[in-house]
Amino acid sequence: MNNPFKQTGIKASTFGDNAQISIEQKIILPSVPKQVKENPHNLPNSGVEKFVGRDEVLSQLATQLQEANRVAISTLTGMSGVGKSELALWYSWQEWHKKTYLGGILWLNVAESDPGLSILTFAQIHLGLILPTEGELVERIRFCWHNWFKNEQDQALIIFDDVRRYEQIKDYLPPQGEKRFKVIITTRNEQIARNFNPIDLEVLSPDAAVELLAVFLPNAVVNNPEKARELVKWLGYLPLGIELVGRYGQYMSCDLTKLLSQLQAQKLKDESLQFPQNAFMTAQREVAAAFELSWGELSESSRLAGEWLSLFAESRINEKLILSLFEERYPQPQPLKRGAIERYFPTFSRWFGLSKSVSASIDPPDLPIPTRTDLRHLVNLNLLNDVDNQNYDLHTLIRMYLRDKLEASAFKEEAKRAYCQVMVGIAKTIKRTLTLKDIDNLEPDIEHLKVVAEELDQWLDNEDLTWSFYGLSAFYRAQGLYQQGVLYCERCLTLSEQRLGKNHPDVATSLNNLAELYRAQGKYAKAEPLFLRAQAITEKQLGEEHPDVANSLNNLAGLYYDQGKYAEAEPLFLRSLAIREKLLGKEHPAVATSLNNLANLYCAQGKYAKAEPLFLHSLGITEKQLGSDHPEVATSLNNLALLYDFQGKYAKAEPLFLRALAITEKQLGEEHPEVANSLNNLAGLYYDQGKYAEAEPLFLRSLAIWEKQLGEEHSDVANSLNNLADLYRAQGKYAEAEPLYLRALAIREKQLGAEHPYVANSLNNLADLYQSQGKYTEAEPLYQRAIAILIATLGENHPNTQTVKNNYNLMLSQLPDEELSQRFPPEMVEMLRNLRQN
Repeated sequence: MNNPFKQTGIKASTFGDNAQISIEQKIILPSVPKQVKENPHNLPNSGVEKFVGRDEVLSQLATQLQEANRVAISTLTGMSGVGKSELALWYSWQEWHKKTYLGGILWLNVAESDPGLSILTFAQIHLGLILPTEGELVERIRFCWHNWFKNEQDQALIIFDDVRRYEQIKDYLPPQGEKRFKVIITTRNEQIARNFNPIDLEVLSPDAAVELLAVFLPNAVVNNPEKARELVKWLGYLPLGIELVGRYGQYMSCDLTKLLSQLQAQKLKDESLQFPQNAFMTAQREVAAAFELSWGELSESSRLAGEWLSLFAESRINEKLILSLFEERYPQPQPLKRGAIERYFPTFSRWFGLSKSVSASIDPPDLPIPTRTDLRHLVNLNLLNDVDNQNYDLHTLIRMYLRDKLEASAFKEEAKRAYCQVMVGIAKTIKRTLTLKDIDNLEPDIEHLKVVAEELDQWLDNEDLTWSFYGLSAFYRAQGLYQQGVLYCERCLTLSEQRLGKNHPDVATSLNNLAELYRAQGKYAKAEPLFLRAQAITEKQLGEEHPDVANSLNNLAGLYYDQGKYAEAEPLFLRSLAIREKLLGKEHPAVATSLNNLANLYCAQGKYAKAEPLFLHSLGITEKQLGSDHPEVATSLNNLALLYDFQGKYAKAEPLFLRALAITEKQLGEEHPEVANSLNNLAGLYYDQGKYAEAEPLFLRSLAIWEKQLGEEHSDVANSLNNLADLYRAQGKYAEAEPLYLRALAIREKQLGAEHPYVANSLNNLADLYQSQGKYTEAEPLYQRAIAILIATLGENHPNTQTVKNNYNLMLSQLPDEELSQRFPPEMVEMLRNLRQN
């Protein structure tokens, strides 16, 4: 006989004077069977053929459920598609086979059925309970809990699957004092999870993800394991996505290359991510539909936050950066700093000639402004991952889902423009000299900046067009990663020409920046025509006496200086100086830069009498305009001290080097790269005087700072290694010097390319070391390679080329006369003999 009970909806409510209505719901439950099966359950079948990658979580779940002294409630939380229900189901079946829960295993699909009624049905059918015929639903469920167990030692497992709100289950949980009940709750809502013992289910590890794919496509994975790894990475290691794609590939007999190609083209719309017809799976939704469940629970402002978040890259996103997008609070730009001149490898203070800073402003549409609360809502529903309470990240597939939402939004244009303006603000803060700490802080933002340069450039205003590219190229250049910087400079040049026209001043700036990167790589033949074109554009568009023309002249002159073309460089430096003096005044910092560069030119030519007054004048302007303790003053002091060092005026050089060191330590901190530069220069002074004991600790400290701040493979580290090796060679410590020379050579070849003049410098130094030991066979090919590089890059008559050729000839002169006569013509043999005698 069926067993009815009543549930009251409205009770004893009065309408009018005498009317009384009582609404009752009569629920007919099936009759109770006469016999109850042992080890009862109502578990659905699992659609998983092999469960992978969750052993640790299964162990953690089992431990949590069995160690509690009261009712144990464990929550499995995580994003949609991560496998919460599958894990709970797999655990339940595993324990059913072990007969761990002889009191029964009850599976409650909270999203699709009333859990209260399901509890009553299970109690009657599987436990044989005879329920009271009267009372509220909650009271009848409480009766079930109190009469559940037939044996004292039995335990029962209750699974509340897909809980979205705590109110759905709070009246139906087993009594807290009854420890024989074990409860699993699966939910996307982290607020629910925090009330109990949470287990946050992450995506699969790369190896486990490939193993899951192999369940469906075993031969394809074995035959192409690299493509399998690429495919599961694209899916973000999400189990639901992997299973859907695997089943689709199995059904369609697709290879992995074709599957990945389809996904990259169609993204979430690809049919491989739709729910397959006639497939037996635990999950009953496609990927997008799974995310849609969480989306439906968001407020308008939280949805807006999610849509705009999709613009960020797949990288850590700082909360302040997110809120600056929402609130239109953009970072303030900071000017790029000019680099100091270094000992042995002087470089000029160069100007990028960047566009003027334009403050970002958006006329916002009538939208709710998302706040941190909206971010927390997204986190609670596992649409956004909270990394450390200050930073967030988005799963690959969720980002695609949210981007689709944004593209369908009426506000996508505003979102993209706002994103571009915020990221341009970041680009304007990137300095030309970066420490490892700077790089580490910038790295996540760099990925987001790439989105602007690679995906959203059409939403950049003309005034801001080039900034994202400049920022990226400066970031990579500061690390010596010149080729990556070149790619963004080339893209910037192409885009500027297309958008602004080939003769726009910003095109000239793009040309200058690209040429500077080629110059840093020693690719002078590529750099020169770009510098020349930049100069022509600025003169035509801005007139022959514009500050930007002075910048272009300065850059071109610096290129000629690097090549030893001093006659070509001098008039350009002089003209740049004259323009700056006329337009900016004779005591402007830019004039000091021109004086400094011209003085370096004279110094390189040995024209010390002409260089000294220019260095002194530059120092005077810098001290007056910036203050006596400014870092730029330290740069001027270093350059003047180097001049005196070159002339052997050590007593005049030392106090200047010491003062420069004191300024940099005070203003920049004791571990700043500019401090390392000052230490290096002071050590060089002591080296020149033969004060090796004083020089060594300074060289070592300089090297340690550069390695710590810039990384062990930075070109400045190579310079420092080279100088320290010179010190050891001068003392005859050849065993200590050789590994340093070799390491410096390896760094320069890696960072600058095998044909850079600095590589030739390292080859020469290493060859000199071998020559000092009489190892002529090892030295000769190094000299020959160095000479070939220098002739190709600097020319036959450059001082550096001549120096290395002289070193090579000196080595040859040490060979026996018989060998010389066999290898060289008589006139060459005679020259080498004379060199030996002299």
